[in-house]
Amino acid sequence: MKFTIIGKNIDVTPGLKSAVEDKLGKLEKYFNPDTNVNVTLHVEKDRHKIEVTIPVKGKIIRSEQVSSDMYASIDLVEEVIERQLKKYKNKIVDKHQAEKSSFKMEFLEQDYMDDDDIRIERVKKFDLKPMYPEDACVQMELLGHNFFVFINAETDETNVVYKRKGNTYGLIEPEL
Repeated sequence: MKFTIIGKNIDVTPGLKSAVEDKLGKLEKYFNPDTNVNVTLHVEKDRHKIEVTIPVKGKIIRSEQVSSDMYASIDLVEEVIERQLKKYKNKIVDKHQAEKSSFKMEFLEQDYMDDDDIRIERVKKFDLKPMYPEDACVQMELLGHNFFVFINAETDETNVVYKRKGNTYGLIEPEL
């Protein structure tokens, strides 16, 4: 696996680099050696956050973990990614392209318990109304939801606003 490790408000020391590569290196049993792993380490006050992104054939495997210690965050993120790989193996691996994928054959051939099938429990329909992103955030808050789908009055495209950690908001726009 090829690691790209960057730090924001933190120096990536040889010890941190080694800890990331050793811990995430355990994932080598799932991926081919030429798989890229992008790691970003953040420190804000006493919050130590690690973000790991692994692009795989049109899909992205991603996890972020926050704790009061960077080494604990590194341990947590590896466990989460491994759990994601086992849980969603059948959904992230295209059977027809298995031999050309970024995954090792041992992982592809292994069966894992698929105990949490994704089921849609409820379907809602509503009118999409043109509004500005700020108005959509207000509407989302009024509804008590953590995301809201709307037509952007400026671009006339479907957008999503969502609530982020730290009481900030995000906007998702389509890339055409």
